Amino acid sequence: MQSAMYAPPMLRVSNVHLSFGGVKALGGVDFEVAPGEVLSLIGPNGAGKTTMLNAISGVFRVTQGSIEFDGQDCTNKKTQALAPLGMARTFQNIALFTGMTVQENILLGRHVLMKCGFLSCGVYWGPARAEERRHRERVASILEFLGIYHLRNAHVDTLPYGMQKRVELGRAMAVEPKLLLLDEPMAGTTHREKDELVRLVTEINVSRGITVILIEHDMGVVMNISHRIVVLDHGVKIAQGSPAEVSQDGNVISAYLGQD
Repeated sequence: MQSAMYAPPMLRVSNVHLSFGGVKALGGVDFEVAPGEVLSLIGPNGAGKTTMLNAISGVFRVTQGSIEFDGQDCTNKKTQALAPLGMARTFQNIALFTGMTVQENILLGRHVLMKCGFLSCGVYWGPARAEERRHRERVASILEFLGIYHLRNAHVDTLPYGMQKRVELGRAMAVEPKLLLLDEPMAGTTHREKDELVRLVTEINVSRGITVILIEHDMGVVMNISHRIVVLDHGVKIAQGSPAEVSQDGNVISAYLGQD
């Protein structure tokens, strides 16, 4: 019988290998993420961080090993099958629908939760219309949380880059995830925008109890908001531990902390 104090990991990555042709991108990576944790993946370009996120989120198929999410074997499950289980992500390059408004982009993130389907909710009265109203209320709550409710009817391509980053974060939140994968959410933002995004990610984790895996090159951000850090080098894990432990690791100091 398990101890009442033991909480199974939200995510367990076991001996994951991933190759593209003859090129090995990941070579036997292992780590776990506890419920409610912020875990950061760090390493220079080419270390395998985004590849790891793509394997977890079903974008890439692993060639060996397993990925378990919330107690279920999710190895090589498609992205669309993972979202209803409570996994969402943002991308290194913003992937918004530029011809749509802020509100419409975030509402699209709700489609996996719509019993009537996205198009049905927008067309029919009765149960479908009632469901659409509930989803729009949830979207309004997310917009308020992100501080962009006043921009709800603006087309996303008219917004500054930092605001577009918030919209993408909102679309991921719309899935109501248990696990949120963030791929360089602060990249390309101003100092002020970065500070605001750090605050939002912290609130998402602390106030909403959402587990977070973060890829971020800014070591100040990583050290400030992470509970634990996993360090990759050419697709291999070379270190893991608390920010204090990782910051004192000789390999990490020489290979990573001095690099952008």
